[in-house]
Amino acid sequence: MDHELFTLAQFVGQALQAQQKLLVTAESCTGGFIAQALTDVPGSSLWFDRGFVTYSNAAKIQMLGVKPETLEHYGAVSAQTAIEMVTGALLHSDADVAIAVTGVAGPSGGTEEKPVGTVFIAWASQATGYKVIQEGLSGDRQAIRRQTVALALKGLLDLVKA
Repeated sequence: MDHELFTLAQFVGQALQAQQKLLVTAESCTGGFIAQALTDVPGSSLWFDRGFVTYSNAAKIQMLGVKPETLEHYGAVSAQTAIEMVTGALLHSDADVAIAVTGVAGPSGGTEEKPVGTVFIAWASQATGYKVIQEGLSGDRQAIRRQTVALALKGLLDLVKA
């Protein structure tokens, strides 16, 4: 177990529980890693509603309502797709707060425009709307995925503590 991720997940859970809010995740490049980190926390069923792992474009469309035109025009790894994923996660759950990630974890799949390590993270809440960031991470596949989870949890903590 990763101590930093576990601690971040605990803090997220405590903040969500204190506010009696539920969380949903929508993950692509992390493949459920965020949901795993969150549900490693005992008692997470009090604040974790569900997680969507939408690795394929078809899953993003079917499960989260991402528009085919968005994927066609901007690609799966884009701010626009991350925003539609996080919005769709809220719409297709009972949650108050959502997080979505999409990116290129490598070792292949990168392009000149979106090299390996390009990640988009979006957060949303029913109360405040959404925020999305783009990061350029480095390292191997596992390092990029772990960094993405850490950034996602830190942003989530900022959102729920705000």
